[in-house]
Amino acid sequence: MKILITGVSRGLGRALCEAYAEQGHEVAGCARSKKPISELRKSLGAEHHFTSLDLTSDAAVGEWITTLNDKWGVPDLVINNAAIINENAPLWEVPFKDFEQLVAINITAVFSVIRHVLPPMIERGSGVIANISSGWGRSVSADVASYCASKYAIEGMTQALAQDLPPGLAAVPVNPGIINTDMLQSCFGSSADDAPLPENWVNKAAPFFLKLGPSDNGQQRSV
Repeated sequence: MKILITGVSRGLGRALCEAYAEQGHEVAGCARSKKPISELRKSLGAEHHFTSLDLTSDAAVGEWITTLNDKWGVPDLVINNAAIINENAPLWEVPFKDFEQLVAINITAVFSVIRHVLPPMIERGSGVIANISSGWGRSVSADVASYCASKYAIEGMTQALAQDLPPGLAAVPVNPGIINTDMLQSCFGSSADDAPLPENWVNKAAPFFLKLGPSDNGQQRSV
């Protein structure tokens, strides 16, 4: 299976890349940071494709997807994982530029990947797009309003997209659960240590994503 994953420099994205490569799947991924991309290229081999990319640039995303289609092929599974979170604060105290950047990465970049990757999947007649949401895309907490807004947007956008898709394809909003990542640490500090690490989470998550199909189209799912 060909699997495309965004945000592969660390956390969930990197854990999924490594797990799928080990299982024999072909993986393509992107991240802004160049060093982790170089590490993945060296550790996982030439049959996989990793690119340093600014997902907030629609032109760059389009060029990336076009190159992948030509050299690698059309993905069977797309996992839109890349996201950031603002520092904990009441919404009115979040700096405008921070909010703007969060929206660009958490919402607009997901739209950008979808608009470029979907047409060849539709032409082929199959494929799954799994958009990573959050428990904070289905409930709310204090001091994380901007992140909640972005993940509620992912839930709504994905479920509406599902109604536009032809038979054979699926768009699925996925709550990955609570995992001990840098993002969780930024929200909860040391109390995040009680959550499972990505390398443990992936044992359940990797097969979960592979099982998604047309019957899951538009359905809220949780790992």
